Amino acid sequence: MSRKKARRMRVRHLYEITDQYKNIADLLDDPTMPTEDISAALTVIEGDLQAKASNCAVMLQGMDTDIDVLKAEEKRLSERRKSIEGRRDWLKSYVKEQMERINMPKIKTPTFTLAIQNNPPKVDITSEKDIPTKYLTIIPQTTVPDKKRIAEALKTGKEVPGATLTQGTSLRIR
Repeated sequence: MSRKKARRMRVRHLYEITDQYKNIADLLDDPTMPTEDISAALTVIEGDLQAKASNCAVMLQGMDTDIDVLKAEEKRLSERRKSIEGRRDWLKSYVKEQMERINMPKIKTPTFTLAIQNNPPKVDITSEKDIPTKYLTIIPQTTVPDKKRIAEALKTGKEVPGATLTQGTSLRIR
C-alpha cells in the first residue's frame, strides 16, 4: 500500500471518529435521549479506553462550559425579569395613584379599561397571643439531622445510632 493511500485512510478514519463523537455530543444535548442509547453509541466507537476517555473529557469540558454560560445567562435573565417586574409594579401603582388623586375609578380607552377595584378581604393579625385557641393551628416542630456534626462525631470514632460514614468515588478531570 502506498504512503499516500495509507494517509488518506488515516485521515478518513479520523474524520469518521470525529463525526462519531460529534454525534455523541448531539445525543448528550438531547434531553429526551435515554442514557442507555448514548452508552450504546459510545460502545460502538472504535478505539482504546484511553482515547475514548480523552474524547469524553473533551465533551465534559464542553458541557461544563455550556453549564457556566447557561448559569450566567439565567442570572442575567433573572435580574432583567426582576427589573421589569419592579418597573411594572411601579407603573401600575403610579396609574392607580393618579386615578385616585383625581377621583376617577374607571378609565375606558379604545383598547383598555382601567378600573380601581377592591381586593378580597384579608386578615391582619394585630396580637397573636389574644387569638382564641379554636382559631389556632398547632404545627409540630420539625427536626432534621445535622450531618456536619454527625460526620465530625463519626470521624472521631464516636458511634451515632442511625448514621454511618460512607465514602464514594467520582471522576475528576484536570
